[in-house]
Amino acid sequence: MKILVLCTGNSCRSQMAHGWLDYFSREFSPQIEVVSAGVETHGVNPKAILVMKEVEVDISDHTSNHIDQYIDSGITHVITVCDSAAEKCPIFPERIIVSHQSFNDPAKATGSEENILNQFRKVRDEIKEYTQSYLKELVSETMV
Repeated sequence: MKILVLCTGNSCRSQMAHGWLDYFSREFSPQIEVVSAGVETHGVNPKAILVMKEVEVDISDHTSNHIDQYIDSGITHVITVCDSAAEKCPIFPERIIVSHQSFNDPAKATGSEENILNQFRKVRDEIKEYTQSYLKELVSETMV
């Protein structure tokens, strides 16, 4: 099973979801491979790396990848984590299952540094809840 997390720039939300899915997939199934990409590439946001490290999930070695890298790569599931990516999600030649859950973009947060980091933390925690539930449901469906 190969899960692709898709976002606009593959810098924040998709990177955090990728990190959480990697983290939780160890618990659910070692056969789950996770990758992330964007319809554009903006580089991995340092604040996303920082807030994930706060919860001991290391995404510092992630790279910002373009969706084209994963066409014809055996993707079985796609999760879009923003509305823009959902609208621009390409048609894969493989048969895949697409899920959508939009999260606010913490990179657009304004105000003090602490306020911005708190927005990243909020989105990180929302993504944590979603990815954990997603994997539980996915694994229970494949066990049937």
